[in-house]
Amino acid sequence: MNDRTVVRTGVTLAVIAALCTALVAATYQLTRDRIAANEKALLEQSLQPALAGVFFDSGVSESRLVLAPPHGLPGNDAAVIYRVFANEQPVAALFAVTARDGFSGPIRILLGLSFDGRITGVRILQHRETPGLGDKIESTRSGWVFQFDDRSMGDPLVTGWAIRSDGGEFDQLTGASVTPRAVVKAIRDTLIYFDDHRDEIFLAAATKEDE
Repeated sequence: MNDRTVVRTGVTLAVIAALCTALVAATYQLTRDRIAANEKALLEQSLQPALAGVFFDSGVSESRLVLAPPHGLPGNDAAVIYRVFANEQPVAALFAVTARDGFSGPIRILLGLSFDGRITGVRILQHRETPGLGDKIESTRSGWVFQFDDRSMGDPLVTGWAIRSDGGEFDQLTGASVTPRAVVKAIRDTLIYFDDHRDEIFLAAATKEDE
């Protein structure tokens, strides 16, 4: 192969590479908005089950607040709060927090609270608890999390926010106490935080998507 052939081959490959790069970039530009819309719709769908009975006219994920640790909420990682509005007035907040002391590790929890502090729903986002025992905290595996619906700080009192074996008012799971104890404690601590910081939660500026 002579030098001219080598150069011609190199130029051809460079042109092909440039065309491929341009095609990928064009495809990304054409699909970026659609991908973002699909991701947002999926997020909205995953958040709404924890807002049972709440009327709102804002997007669930539109007013997001990310609190870097230490923040006073359960967990050592960032806490995420989604503020929900109706007629531009705050009606509820969704807290994504972490119970640190699960049996098999941290448990990520989604807790919905109406503006007056009533629980609108609890869902488990992520965990590594024992199948057949601790995993019954999932709403798809048992009705355990539904016992918190419409409860609040004061219903019961702080001392009642524990599982029954610890003198509280909430059921544990058959064969498992560590997992439900961690979840109940995280819910209780989030309720206390909400009572103490309600106004500043709704007045804080939303966190930008790239933060």
